[in-house]
Amino acid sequence: MTFSLNLAFSDLLLLLPEIFLTCWLCVVLIVDFSFPRVPKERLAYLSVAGLIVTLGCLAWFDMNHVSGTLFGNMFVLDRMAIFFKIVILGATILVILASIEYVNRFTLFRGEYYCLVVMSALGMMFMVSANDLLSVFVSLEFATLGFYVLVSYLRDDLASNEGGLKFFILGVLAAGLLAYGISLVYGETGKLVFSDMASAQPTPGLIIGFLLIFAALGFKVGAVPFHSWIPDTYHGAPTPVTTFLSIAPKAAAFAILLRIFLVALGTFKPVWVVLLVAVSILSMTYANIVAIAQRNIKRLLAYSGIAQVGNIFIGLAAGTKMGNDAILFYLLAYLFANIGAFAVVIAVSQAIGTDEIEDYRGLGRRSPFLAFAMLLFLLSLAGVPPLAGFIGKLYIFVAAIKEGLYTLIVVGLINIVISMYYYLIVVKQMYINEPIDPSPIAISGPMKTVIYVGLAGTLVIGIYPQPFTDWVVSATLMFANFIGPSVTVAPPVHLLGG
Repeated sequence: MTFSLNLAFSDLLLLLPEIFLTCWLCVVLIVDFSFPRVPKERLAYLSVAGLIVTLGCLAWFDMNHVSGTLFGNMFVLDRMAIFFKIVILGATILVILASIEYVNRFTLFRGEYYCLVVMSALGMMFMVSANDLLSVFVSLEFATLGFYVLVSYLRDDLASNEGGLKFFILGVLAAGLLAYGISLVYGETGKLVFSDMASAQPTPGLIIGFLLIFAALGFKVGAVPFHSWIPDTYHGAPTPVTTFLSIAPKAAAFAILLRIFLVALGTFKPVWVVLLVAVSILSMTYANIVAIAQRNIKRLLAYSGIAQVGNIFIGLAAGTKMGNDAILFYLLAYLFANIGAFAVVIAVSQAIGTDEIEDYRGLGRRSPFLAFAMLLFLLSLAGVPPLAGFIGKLYIFVAAIKEGLYTLIVVGLINIVISMYYYLIVVKQMYINEPIDPSPIAISGPMKTVIYVGLAGTLVIGIYPQPFTDWVVSATLMFANFIGPSVTVAPPVHLLGG
């Protein structure tokens, strides 16, 4: 059943998830200010309820192939946008559940925390539907505004203040680069909508403009050399905020990168492939090498995230339908493993009051469940079968092999070996070293839920990936019109052993 959306009511239907979530955000704010004695945990569950309803609406859209454009093609709702919105909302729900016990420690502004998280998610939903450069700028800054506050939420913590200040300063710099890049592109082409730029001829001004836009988006995903904010920001921010930063903004930014490179710049593929290959190699190699020296688990996962972004750029460098499918699948696998790993970090930090890797010693004796969960999450991030991360990396590598990017494959395989080393450092602390304090670690109900969801996603996607590959393949069909003869439309499940 496919809808043709041309009427005013149908236009409103396209924006229904965003409209509903905006109204729900207002409800949460009203409840927080009108009933100050209401326990803040209830605001968390109220926020989750609204997000679940929005998620259900998007799932209905996806099943019924609802699609269309608004505002002169500036806003697009297609299956790829729906996929990314589902990922963002799923991450937001898990982050809020993982935040409940942590937020209870705040002395002030506990209710506002949940409002800011939902507001950032709303901004990212608009980001993945942005189909022109002006919408990209407005929606990206709307989403980032909440993060500026969230990162520095621990007002009495110097590390949080430092991380927030660095994030704000570099974020403003990235916004300036984005605005200047947009002005150059518009000056050269007179166009803002991505599909209208597909026939543009390369000029020095146009190339510089897109390089500035790429630099700004590279900042958002944390790719080398635009990564300098990530370690300090991840370290200083409240751990649930770090969890949110590690997946949702990256997913939204990659949605924009896919539309820019494969729609607006599809005819320039021989030029930008070199750029993406270089960024991929730098991100993987630099991050994995530096991660070895880390002694703080949040900083280690920060560099791990940079390396994962390098892996995702392999799929983008392939520039094919299969490469796009691999990116979406990889982000889905990364969502469960990364949020699960950070959930364990939050639970352990709540109990021992530190994020140092050395203090994880003996965790296998203190909490066998947390240690086993962290083991699986780290192995998935490293790409060990039969977990989701292995299928994601295999999918990415197959897409690159089909395009002859053998150098990227060799570098990627070497970096998998390097990453195994520092992941196993954490495993050694948990299972081999003796604990300093043998007392068991208590885990709250919401935190258990987040970890169980992470484990379920990591195992199910790894063992039975076919439904998920079918989903991502259908989500990127719109790129078949832009990529050209190398497009792969059939589900590549045979390559994945499905």
